[in-house]
Amino acid sequence: MAQLSIPVELDAAFNEFYDSRYVPALLKVPGVRAAARYRLEWTDGEAMPEYLAVYEIEDAAVPKTDAWRAASIDCGWADAIRPHLAERRHAMFRRLP
Repeated sequence: MAQLSIPVELDAAFNEFYDSRYVPALLKVPGVRAAARYRLEWTDGEAMPEYLAVYEIEDAAVPKTDAWRAASIDCGWADAIRPHLAERRHAMFRRLP
């Protein structure tokens, strides 16, 4: 999962880029099964990033692969969006049986 915050003035461009370029690029990476995006509605905590992306992957190593990194670079994410992120958190969870 990834939690992200973006400056308000870049919100529309961020969402358009994420939906039209970044997610499609990652879905082509071997081992990526699905992706879903969420926007924060409310929280009982402070400083919660407003966007959440959840990726279903075959193995915990997939986000560390050259293919994942290449997808990020090739779609332009690393140059166009990453420098503007106000906050970025990543975590890996394993589904419990």
